[in-house]
Amino acid sequence: MLIKPSTAYHYSDICLIPQKGILPSRSDADTSVTLGKHTFALPVLPSNMRCTIDSSLAQTLAYQKYFYVMHRFDDSKVFIRNAISENYYVSISVGIKEEDRCLIDGVKDLDIEYITVDVAHGHSLQTMKMVEYIKSKMPNAFIIAGNIATAAAAFDLKSAGADAVKVGIGQGNACITKDKTGFTVPMFTCVRDIYEENIGIPIIADGGIKSNGDIAKAIVAGADMVMCGSLFAVCIDSPSEIVKDTTGQTYKLYYGSASEHNNYYQRHIEGTLKKIPQNSMTYVEKLEEIKQDLSSAISYSGGSNLTSLKGSVKVYAAK
Repeated sequence: MLIKPSTAYHYSDICLIPQKGILPSRSDADTSVTLGKHTFALPVLPSNMRCTIDSSLAQTLAYQKYFYVMHRFDDSKVFIRNAISENYYVSISVGIKEEDRCLIDGVKDLDIEYITVDVAHGHSLQTMKMVEYIKSKMPNAFIIAGNIATAAAAFDLKSAGADAVKVGIGQGNACITKDKTGFTVPMFTCVRDIYEENIGIPIIADGGIKSNGDIAKAIVAGADMVMCGSLFAVCIDSPSEIVKDTTGQTYKLYYGSASEHNNYYQRHIEGTLKKIPQNSMTYVEKLEEIKQDLSSAISYSGGSNLTSLKGSVKVYAAK
């Protein structure tokens, strides 16, 4: 073994320590965050997966001043044209294949503000080359690259031209990478380790969010934005399929991008299909709930905005 094993923490292992509050009301807390050219109402967005985002929701989120990243599994050119015609910012995902380069060539003259290079193992030469390619063709686009789990990966992607990194390997609710390959880093430690290396670009934490409080923990670890999958997939207006059991209980199907259900083939499967009980909220209602809970978290941190959470709140490890 090359290194001595050390302790790493999931969000569920962490408790945040309350500080003296300074706000007259928790509702006075500022939950806004700036990413690229835009300021958004929350540092939270749905995962860029087929079961959590579609064109209709992208439009709704953009109009409500929330961030979104459209997944890469439908016709991106159609989505881009529709978004531009409906006058909201364009945020898309691409992979690292030749077809993705052709897509970039075909849309390089359009106003696309955010491009996420979406790869299961983002710390690779192919990902770096794709980031460089996009930057050469579309120098004004804000490029998010991932997924990664180390500061070395963040620095490599930054040097290739990435403006932000998406962090998280094998920690999603529908991800089985850790079981199939053995590779993963628990999310709180993963984000904290990268943040503490002062990488100089925003971190988007992707995976491991099981409750609204985990969002605050991700920001305390060092995240600037937090991606949530199952939290949104169970909403009544999610694009995920609805199924019922024999008792009439309604479920939403939740699956990863690397799952057989999403890709329809049997190679390199690192995601699974789950049935999760549907809630009674729309995306906008869920985001309002998250805003209220995050405002309360800011109050407990002793500050007035997200800065009071990020990297400064003391924590206890529960195990």
